[in-house]
Amino acid sequence: MAAVSETDVQFWMAKAVNWGEATSCSALLDASRHLGYLRSFLQQVLLGLQQMSSTSEAMKTFPFVGQFLGRLCWNPCVIADERSQRLLLRCLSCLYSAEPLNAVERKANMWIKNMLCHLISEEEGSVAHATVKHAGSSPKRYHSEALQKVVSLMTEEVIKSCDGLPKTSARCSNENIHTMSTACIALVTCPQMAPLIGALLKHSMLCGSSCLNQEFIKEVSDALISKRLVLEDEAVVNLWCLSPTCLERAVVSLLESVLSDHETMTQSLDKHVNDSLLPQASAHYCHIFLTVTEIYRNVLTEIDENLAVRALIQVFTACFLQRLTGQKPQDRLPLRAFFPNVTPSLLSPLLTAPSEVPREAWLDHLSWIRSLLQSVTENEEAGEDVRAYEAVFETWFLLVQCGYWVDTAVELLVLAVPENPEPLLWLLTFFHHPTNRGHQRSQQSALAREAWTHLRMLFLTRPPPPSHLSAVKELLSSSSSSLSTNLVLHLFSNFAIFSHGPVSIITEITDKVLTEAAVKRRALWILASIRCRLNSAPSWDDRVHSRLRTLQDTLLQT
Repeated sequence: MAAVSETDVQFWMAKAVNWGEATSCSALLDASRHLGYLRSFLQQVLLGLQQMSSTSEAMKTFPFVGQFLGRLCWNPCVIADERSQRLLLRCLSCLYSAEPLNAVERKANMWIKNMLCHLISEEEGSVAHATVKHAGSSPKRYHSEALQKVVSLMTEEVIKSCDGLPKTSARCSNENIHTMSTACIALVTCPQMAPLIGALLKHSMLCGSSCLNQEFIKEVSDALISKRLVLEDEAVVNLWCLSPTCLERAVVSLLESVLSDHETMTQSLDKHVNDSLLPQASAHYCHIFLTVTEIYRNVLTEIDENLAVRALIQVFTACFLQRLTGQKPQDRLPLRAFFPNVTPSLLSPLLTAPSEVPREAWLDHLSWIRSLLQSVTENEEAGEDVRAYEAVFETWFLLVQCGYWVDTAVELLVLAVPENPEPLLWLLTFFHHPTNRGHQRSQQSALAREAWTHLRMLFLTRPPPPSHLSAVKELLSSSSSSLSTNLVLHLFSNFAIFSHGPVSIITEITDKVLTEAAVKRRALWILASIRCRLNSAPSWDDRVHSRLRTLQDTLLQT
């Protein structure tokens, strides 16, 4: 291999000397900015050392290497970077003599041992230990505190520059902020850097224009998604505002976690959604809510029968509305801003939670919702009016977002036994079958009424009539589509939760009717949506919650 160029040696040796132990902001910034290039140089040195036959030959060929590596080993910025530290360890290992041939190699071995101890251990008696003993800390802690101290100074500088924003832009040193963000790129996964990263993101939000290095934003986004970086909630939301790509990845990440881990999600979907910070961020920033809903809208058009996606959309919307109503009225945007694609008259009745409406008024409220929705669907006939189809889709999507009203309608079909169940059955049918092409909605309405009739007899008669049990099983197995199966399951799940029969009878019926694994998974997602609604309405007694948990456990066990 060709020798390392003298120019490079002089350049990097000067850098190592100037950086020292990087206890100043300028030294840390310069070291961070050069980390990528430093790694390339260390890789060249490593390749050269690997070709040496002995330590003596290595020291003769690379006379600078001992002092150079030694200085870098004491630089907290270099050590904080895992890849740089790994290269240092490999270079030192190459210099070590398994069988030293002379006093020089023996002395080199002692020095190398101390450097290795300094980097990877807390061995008593090492040079590192002795050097920082007066500070009362270990080498690892010493370097961590040194880096933290410099980062703290830089964070204070950023915060001070924010104090005048947005009152004046004179104090907004965009060039300095850009330099700091560039310096952070190689160290975004270091825990000590989190306060500085948060301050930089906040500064950019207050400044009104992004003066951050785009590579910095990308690295922070990658580290956050891969859970190699932990930021405060405010910093995460600021990052989403600055990076649409990062926001989209967070939304997709939540969706993927729900689809891949149904057992955990069905037990605590509302907690998982809130932990994602997306509802909180959406309540404060309208464009975040619109981005989230647009992604879920597109997913739903592809897999509209997927109950997990529907449950996620419903629970996300409910969590978002809770956060929005918790804001001060003067800080709250109008609902129209968050739901620009639907008829304004639909917003108030659908976005009002069932818990905010007196129970005795539920039936009238649901009849009102049904009449409003039906007026939108009346224009959707066999014609070619694209706008009519778009209006129906947006209306249906809003109903999916507010699926708690559909759950409430089905609950009333179980408990209230209304004289005219058609408005409630219509809502359930439209929820699962928004299109009326080929008069499908009327066919599905007939299916819904048939399933409701059989389920009433099955759950309200003792003992459960075998003929009705067989009829329900037949409806589930012979349904022409997944959407039809979902409709029957929706009814079945609510009867299982809200009917007054003994829980032993309910679990027996469930075991006999829900026999297929795929059907059980769908039922679990319906139960998850119902559970989230009940959690937000403390009026229900423990019996209902206990029965729901028993049903979930029954479906998970088999």
